[in-house]
Amino acid sequence: MSQVEAQVRHPLWTLGLLRSELTVTLRRWRTLALLAVLAGVPILIGVAVKIETSGDPTAGGGGGGGPAFIAQITNNGLFLVFTALAATLPFFLPMSVGVVAGDAIAGEANSGTLRYLLVAPAGRTRLLLTKYATVLAFCLVATLVVAVSALATGALLFPLGDVVTISGTRIGFGEGLWRALLIALVVAASLIGVAAIGLFVSTLTGSGIAAMATTVGLLITVQILDQIPQLHAIQPYLFSHQWLSFADLMREPVYWDDVARNLQLQVLYAAVFGSAAWARFTAKDITA
Repeated sequence: MSQVEAQVRHPLWTLGLLRSELTVTLRRWRTLALLAVLAGVPILIGVAVKIETSGDPTAGGGGGGGPAFIAQITNNGLFLVFTALAATLPFFLPMSVGVVAGDAIAGEANSGTLRYLLVAPAGRTRLLLTKYATVLAFCLVATLVVAVSALATGALLFPLGDVVTISGTRIGFGEGLWRALLIALVVAASLIGVAAIGLFVSTLTGSGIAAMATTVGLLITVQILDQIPQLHAIQPYLFSHQWLSFADLMREPVYWDDVARNLQLQVLYAAVFGSAAWARFTAKDITA
């Protein structure tokens, strides 16, 4: 084994490659613009609810799950976190992940930097895993941006206090914050299937724009299929079908069944499309 090969196989080298990928991805203007849009969604929702209910202190009462969390925002600003995640998960969050994942390999190939990344014997598998880890890190960052922006906006515009769950029970504010963090982590994990699909598409083309457009197009198509009643037989297998199951984390006690199904489905998509991405990338002619 040569000295270069030994250095590349060292775990610290892999961590350095991951740190470099994260830095490059998060510093791109496109990424910053996506995060800014995501941060702006909770602000728009909060301001809209504040304006709508400013003349009626009793407005906004009631309960519900998913998007219906909006009915509780005026009573407790913490509900803006749940509402913002429910509003961004169907499109804004996965679209952002699709853009980053679609550009992961195809963008490097289009700019001509992919071949230089493989000059050193780093291995295509290691590079692909690093790219996927970077996209997963973006999933977490993007979700936390929405949650933190919503929490800050909710604290500024609305009162904070004990949280009334979907089941009608009351939990303390600290417990509510813990549930909000848990929900954010589940939402981030709900995006790993989209990340794997985007990475696979990214290995199929040398155009970053084409990969991003294809990934977002697939996302929209799946969302449409999930709304057609005649396709109920296949809908449980669509990666987006159980996305809003995170609302069950606001029950007392927590209802885990649908959340577990969602996470299992995401792992399945990650395994299938991750394997397909590996098979394609390891056989791809980078010099073409």
